[in-house]
Amino acid sequence: MSDACNRTPFWQRQPLLPVAIQEVLRERLEAALADPAAREALVWPTILGAPSLRGEHPDGLPEERLLAHAARLLAALGCTDPAAAWQRDRAARPDTALAGPGGWLPGAAWGSWGPLVSLRCGWTLAALTPLAPGATYPLACGVSLFNHGLYHECHDALEPLWGAATGPLREGLQGLILMAGGYHHLQQHNRPGLLALWEETRVRLEACGGVVGTPWGQVRADVALDLTIRRLDEGRRMNDDSDLAPLWALDRPTWELA
Repeated sequence: MSDACNRTPFWQRQPLLPVAIQEVLRERLEAALADPAAREALVWPTILGAPSLRGEHPDGLPEERLLAHAARLLAALGCTDPAAAWQRDRAARPDTALAGPGGWLPGAAWGSWGPLVSLRCGWTLAALTPLAPGATYPLACGVSLFNHGLYHECHDALEPLWGAATGPLREGLQGLILMAGGYHHLQQHNRPGLLALWEETRVRLEACGGVVGTPWGQVRADVALDLTIRRLDEGRRMNDDSDLAPLWALDRPTWELA
């Protein structure tokens, strides 16, 4: 796991996002999960919503600056033509940007949420960029997103695999999804929700020792399961939801894909 992953900005309570912002993030994530080439859709919100660039260019980011910032991120994805990538995004997602007097502005629906859209898209991009295309890509996405603290996104990555699975594989994948969902509830400060999901996590993952074998690799979640059970037991002892600090105090869970 990278040092950047260890410093995830999402290992803390997160705000409840408006539906419009959830849709902005969901559409781009789903595209990136379905097709590794579509990871480039995450590049543009990362740049356009960045607070430093918005401060420097309140009337809009000049296109040449936009493309210059995008070049490095796109190159890591194997794309060497930022202008063509920008044209593809403009055609597919016209809500990404507005034309301002000085250049490109974030989409109108973003409102004051632009910095968070930028951060979340950028961190999702960081999680997905190193992953090789191929049969292992969907599972690797789920593991990397979990390890970066993007638990809702992890759920979205693993759900199609779970939906197509049967038998022990289906049970194991559901256990992983439920664990991720519980940590999303922790981010949302929802103790009843996380307790319910982690109860089910325990049932499904203890049966396999926290190690889920799949056709695409083995997910070792045994240490994460132990941490989750400790949080579950601590959460049960709490009398109210006013202070979940003890649940944050334990180590952050991670999975290993082998």
